[in-house]
Amino acid sequence: MGTIALLGDSIFDNKVYIGDEPDVASHLKSIVSEDWNVNLLAVDGSTAQMVTSQADKITSDVTHLILSVGGNDALSNADVLSMPASSAAQVLNELARRAAEFSDRYEAVLDQLLSKQLPVAVCTIYYPNFPEPELQRVASTALCVFNDVIFREAVRRGFPVIDLRLVCDKTSDYANEIEPSGSGGGKIANVIYKLVREHDFSKQRTEVYC
Repeated sequence: MGTIALLGDSIFDNKVYIGDEPDVASHLKSIVSEDWNVNLLAVDGSTAQMVTSQADKITSDVTHLILSVGGNDALSNADVLSMPASSAAQVLNELARRAAEFSDRYEAVLDQLLSKQLPVAVCTIYYPNFPEPELQRVASTALCVFNDVIFREAVRRGFPVIDLRLVCDKTSDYANEIEPSGSGGGKIANVIYKLVREHDFSKQRTEVYC
């Protein structure tokens, strides 16, 4: 049927965090039919801007591009969670500014992938798995501005979206606060395979998969 290329960060390149358990790419290779191949181009620690070099490695046999990036961009802005502020408006304004910067980088990546003239799907940033309830609430709320960018730009281009917030919804889906576990990676792989088999990319219409 084709070759699925996985681009982005440690959501896909999660092997170092799970020991002997299968990573996302290994899970995907184990469930696809023999007519499919899987290329792992994602690199742990990558930001949206870094995906540019990954896209340069897309080979001629690739038929589908799956992108999961943005978590490290959000993580690099984690200081906003504890910044001193005199009002909520000040914090919201700072979040908006940083989201706009992320939007510029993310749009550039999507346009680069679009230029490959291949089916493209993107993933949202899933919630973290912090043990402290207050930190979990604050971080999950702050992530909304980054996920808004991802959804908005996917809809503009008619890309389907895998909402990882709904895929990885249990503590066991995480290897630590921010990385998918072996079982979580299996859930991600299953949704990817469902999408590439079922989605009609010719309609250029955004649909959400979870």
